[in-house]
Amino acid sequence: MGLAAIGLVATPLIGCASRTEKPAMASAGAKPRPPKTGVPAQPQQLASIDRSATTRNGAPITEMEPPPDIFDAQILDLDFWLKPRTLEVVRPASNEKARLLYWKDGEIIDSAYQELCHLLRDVNGKKTTAIDPKLFETLWGTQAFIARYGIEQPLEILSGYRTAESNSKLREAGVPAARQSLHISGKAADIRVANLNAEVLGSLVRSFKQGGVGFYYRAGPRGGWIHADTGLQRTWKG
Repeated sequence: MGLAAIGLVATPLIGCASRTEKPAMASAGAKPRPPKTGVPAQPQQLASIDRSATTRNGAPITEMEPPPDIFDAQILDLDFWLKPRTLEVVRPASNEKARLLYWKDGEIIDSAYQELCHLLRDVNGKKTTAIDPKLFETLWGTQAFIARYGIEQPLEILSGYRTAESNSKLREAGVPAARQSLHISGKAADIRVANLNAEVLGSLVRSFKQGGVGFYYRAGPRGGWIHADTGLQRTWKG
């Protein structure tokens, strides 16, 4: 069965992380602690996007009609979410790669969690923070789902945690970044998968209903990227 043949209904993730307090920023080398695990909170109500975010050309980012669902999270049985979770990621900005078993038997493996937080650090400011485990759920679920259809590629992390200073510099350079971006609190990542276009990837992330999804379409062989966060459910085009 191909990707386009998958059904139309989506359900929330069944995962390991509950909503936790906002993690504090730490200096490079510090070890963020993973919040306690549990069942994720139920999806929150829809909210409009941050109107202060803009495209590279200075035009406001606009809300969009979400593309049609092409994934069916209900086809995944409970065993899918209960099996050990190994996440394979690459950071093009720092040329780092890792394949880490970070969750097993209902518990986060601390050493792997620390390494993933480091990999999603602010590569400009060299600082790290505790990444929301719900974000890792979404990233892992995405990678594990498409692997069922023969796409076994690492997730490219184009942007993970950002300090407020780094976020401001991006805005000044014309990069689409909200003033109160969830990247600043370790709750967002900009991702890409080789050989998978942005609309398909974003549709999958959106089907998990775990937060916001931004579709950033770009011309070229690599196409665009997808912003995934653990905030309010919303969808936009940048």
